Amino acid sequence: MTDRIHGSCTTVLVGKNASIDGSTLIARNDDGHEALDPQQFTVVNPDQQPRHYTSVLSQVSVDLPDNPMRYTSMPNAVLTDGIWPAAGINAENVAMTATETITTNPRIQAIDPFVDGGIGEEDIVTLVLPYIHSAREGVERLGQLLETYGTYEPNGIAFSDGQEVWWLETIGGHHWAAVRIPDDAYVVAANRMSIDDFDFNASDTLASADLKTLIDDNDLNPDFEGYNLRHVFGSASIKDTVYNNPRVWYGQRYFTPSEEREPQDQDLPFIMHADRKISVEDVKFVLSAHYENTKYDPYGNGSESDRKLFRSIGLNRNHNVHILQIRNGVPDAIAGVHWLAFGANTFNTVVPFYANVTDTPAAFRDASATFDLNNMYWLSCTTALLGDTNYDLYVDLRNTYELEAMSAYRSIQRQADAAVTAGGDVAEILTKANQDLADEALKRQTKLLGEMVNLGSANMTLRYNLND
Repeated sequence: MTDRIHGSCTTVLVGKNASIDGSTLIARNDDGHEALDPQQFTVVNPDQQPRHYTSVLSQVSVDLPDNPMRYTSMPNAVLTDGIWPAAGINAENVAMTATETITTNPRIQAIDPFVDGGIGEEDIVTLVLPYIHSAREGVERLGQLLETYGTYEPNGIAFSDGQEVWWLETIGGHHWAAVRIPDDAYVVAANRMSIDDFDFNASDTLASADLKTLIDDNDLNPDFEGYNLRHVFGSASIKDTVYNNPRVWYGQRYFTPSEEREPQDQDLPFIMHADRKISVEDVKFVLSAHYENTKYDPYGNGSESDRKLFRSIGLNRNHNVHILQIRNGVPDAIAGVHWLAFGANTFNTVVPFYANVTDTPAAFRDASATFDLNNMYWLSCTTALLGDTNYDLYVDLRNTYELEAMSAYRSIQRQADAAVTAGGDVAEILTKANQDLADEALKRQTKLLGEMVNLGSANMTLRYNLND
């Protein structure tokens, strides 16, 4: 089963006091090995949730509780390898994103090897999100499942509610550790075990009951003092220095420019504090980034070796980016917002869909393996592909589109918020708002593509400057 390990995503977590509006934010690029892998945005209602679940890849079978909640989901459009729901927000305004593939080492694998018939990224959201009423409860349920069934891959999983953000990392086949992110802090995680200093006695940590004993009895701790779980269970490889660490470095550089570090540093901190409060737009920028204003930008003016040295955060294998926002200071009915965009992140914008609905707009819901410019996944991928042919030519169009689109989305959201707060019909208001958001997104993405075609046509290589 380990040949399914992807090692591709990037995660950003933001505590409620670190965000600009007091929301918790958990966000991730859902990346893969292939450039195209159509994604959908759906709602799973209680009558659609299985009571007995069987994984396609591992064939693990799990009996599920009989009281699931409704939740948003982001499954694959082609289900050959299973559902892979990726992320969602449930009816209790608890959010979850799964998974960030992380690293491991042979010392823990020799003691607690992966389980070929265990659970993995394909399964985790389906097995956990419909049944949890808080972020902490999500950690506890997933921990129990890992101990019972095991896992065939190393993963990081984030949970949030209106008050807390938690990050869980799997360890070996059956073990795990989790940290509550401080309210005034943020995290950038990128395909490497991230948790560093860990206090087994703290109220803001959870772990397998025998994890400390496992470390001590098997001489797993390389440090003279304390327990740094990244050192104990993770990696510090050459691949980390070019594939993982630079993404964390750039995100930390953006949020906390006052602190200078090196992109290949193996000990970049797990918990960080930003120089200013973080917005949804900030998170989207980081998850779209390709080392702008550095010599490592693939679209920049650095040497060829520098431009190819590091793996970018935004790249052609982004299949979706989601920012799961649980807002405070608003009615519970509108607290959960599932921000979403498809395709490579350089030429798209996130759209703020309300999670408290029973269905999603067709343009975001009905992607298939067949190319269709009326579907947002395929439209976004097409725009990104054209933009990649001449980034400098198209980037100003992109910037204008992003500013105007985000302004339009936030205007629709403000109107819907006001209507619900005034006592209107919640289901009707939110369903209409989501449809208006989808229509606006499709219209603006199509307009951007058209403007790019018009501009690019005049700059084609196949041209001759003597007019007939």
